[in-house]
Amino acid sequence: MSNRIWEQSIRQFVADAASAKPTPGGGSVAALVAALGASMTAMVGNLSQGEKFAAHEPEITAAIQGMYSLIQESEKLLAKDIACFNAYMNILQLKCYSAEEKLARKQALQEATIQALLVPLHLIEACKDGLQLTSSITAQANRNVISDLGIGAILLEAAAQSALLTVEINIQALKDNALKDQYALQASSLMQEISALKHNVIQAARQRIAN
Repeated sequence: MSNRIWEQSIRQFVADAASAKPTPGGGSVAALVAALGASMTAMVGNLSQGEKFAAHEPEITAAIQGMYSLIQESEKLLAKDIACFNAYMNILQLKCYSAEEKLARKQALQEATIQALLVPLHLIEACKDGLQLTSSITAQANRNVISDLGIGAILLEAAAQSALLTVEINIQALKDNALKDQYALQASSLMQEISALKHNVIQAARQRIAN
């Protein structure tokens, strides 16, 4: 099944995101930003080819391939974000009369909340992996486009920070305190890694620009 949102023009996506429609929302925008960040690292990798970069071909090739995978994963997560939101709203709108029906809806809402939480959490993980690959070629990449590599790192962190807010709001809807703590700790750990990786990329990029 094709991803209709992903196939839209930029103009249409922005118009839909700015409208009163519930989707595409923040989770979808975060996934798109992750794809844009990955595209910058891929571009830098593709412009770091040839004899001059032959000694670093394995890591550059790995980074390019990893970015293409991240772009594909971002597309999937964008679609999942919308699907999870729609599923949650469908459950919320169910009419329940008996105690059993109300309990079933309550349980279904919790399951839907977990699914809505896991999608942005997976995006954060994907952004961390993308930043690791971006960091791995900062010293070897074509200096003429090193600013674009830094932009890629900034966008990947921004996507992760955006996804984190979606994680946090869904965590608050959970009734299980142990699950709340588990997901909060996982997200916090990932964001610490992401922050450090982005800082390292930007610092190295600026040093190469200055020298």
